[in-house]
Amino acid sequence: MVSDINNATTVIGHRVNDITLEKACGSYFIVQAEVTLGDGFRTFLYFVALAYCFIGLSAITARFFRSMEHVVQHTRTVTVVDPVSGLETVKHDKVWNFTVADISLLAFGTSFPQISLATIDAIRNIGQLYAGGLGPGTLVGSAAFDLFPIHAVCVVVPKAGELKKISDLGVWIVELFWSFWAYIWLYIILEVWSPNVITFWESLFTVLQYALLLLHAYAQDKRWPFISIPLERSERPEDWVPAELSPQKNRKNNLSSDTKKDEDKEIADIFSIHEEHESDSTYQHLPLNDPESSCKHIDETDIYEELSVVSIWKQQFVNAVKMENMKLKESKNIGLWVGKVLWNILVAPWRLLFAFVPPCEIAHGWIAFICSLIFISGIAYIVTRLSDLISCVTGINPYVIAFTALASGTSWPDLVASKIAAERQTTADSAIANITCSNSVNIYVGIGVPWLIDTAYNLIAYGEPLRIENAAGLSFSLLVFFSTSVGCISILVLRRLVFGGELGGPRVWAWITCAYFMLLWFIFVALSSLKVSGII
Repeated sequence: MVSDINNATTVIGHRVNDITLEKACGSYFIVQAEVTLGDGFRTFLYFVALAYCFIGLSAITARFFRSMEHVVQHTRTVTVVDPVSGLETVKHDKVWNFTVADISLLAFGTSFPQISLATIDAIRNIGQLYAGGLGPGTLVGSAAFDLFPIHAVCVVVPKAGELKKISDLGVWIVELFWSFWAYIWLYIILEVWSPNVITFWESLFTVLQYALLLLHAYAQDKRWPFISIPLERSERPEDWVPAELSPQKNRKNNLSSDTKKDEDKEIADIFSIHEEHESDSTYQHLPLNDPESSCKHIDETDIYEELSVVSIWKQQFVNAVKMENMKLKESKNIGLWVGKVLWNILVAPWRLLFAFVPPCEIAHGWIAFICSLIFISGIAYIVTRLSDLISCVTGINPYVIAFTALASGTSWPDLVASKIAAERQTTADSAIANITCSNSVNIYVGIGVPWLIDTAYNLIAYGEPLRIENAAGLSFSLLVFFSTSVGCISILVLRRLVFGGELGGPRVWAWITCAYFMLLWFIFVALSSLKVSGII
């Protein structure tokens, strides 16, 4: 009898072990030997790798910003003939309309990690009747991160007592409208028109709405009749970005010592993307060299006459492995010095890799711009693989990982962009516009394009629409996001009415606002997590 019980116990034990082995994650990242490691250790390794990828995104973001600076500063020669005197005047107008640049280059570029991640997720799932939830979950989570934590950071960035307000409320209202409508539209196609199913025409119209956003914002910027909101722009001070922050004034002399500190300062010009007209001094642009001659033509061959493209590119590799200002005797805090050394060592491989990006001085920065996006796509692919492994090993719902860890990590460029704009501009336009525009881009491009790829393939191959995995959880997150976002925007409007500006102001109230925005984000994350986990 005892032996029978022992045998039965042994059999049951073997079956339990078999079930455990069957449930164990057999996927691996580099080598198959990873599956022999404990789940806890594997989870730790994959999270460390994921964090290191986010550091890489931060590193490539700096180079991406510099390339975008050169793209936006591109000018064309225009000859104007005076109808009375017949005299010809040569001007150098900006190629880009800078409201459009805000929505396209700035918002699209800072949202590209999420967009590329969602597109990669769609391509690898192509041919399946169900779309994965990794891309949409990341993009909706990114929208929440943009709206709440980034606003929370920006509101406390200005100096104590300093107020920064939106000068062009008309453009901001247009951008805000399209941002809100994007998430309303997403809920409609998920729950109203064709519940849990996305058709080819719905995804196509989602993408086309991005063009409507660009057109409407351009019309508002130009004050087209019957389309634009009749709101006047408020005046901006002449020192929009303080003179000491302008890195271009002595660029020719400082180019050979292209240090990390210079790169950080140059990011200020990224947000100087509004031009100044004689009839409208609302917008002004930091010139590339002499601040007193904003109409002077910029000849890059003069600026870089002593440095060839090859030497500039070579200097990028030197700077990638060189530690600047790391002398121990210059540091008053040895702990801080050690931290800086370790950080430089940690980031050095990324900097060395990204040094292969061509210099921004080539082709007005377009080649560097495109190459930076390619590197971002590569990191996004690795992030996608790591997210799958973390979900596989831990059993955590991929959707929870998407709108928490992935959304926060891939939204880091948005945080950097808005923070620098809030620090260095005298208004809140670009800091807040980057948030609202990025949220619009997340839906119209980040979700629209991947769904368009999948629905087009399914329509041609199977004649079937695309079914959405965990559509109920996604729809619930949209409702929570919409509700909390109303609370966020209401506080911004209240701050405008009470303090006279959206950012800064009395220090105590700025920190209270910051805490309130973070509370809204925690509410979104908590409720969305409980929903996808089946608790609510």
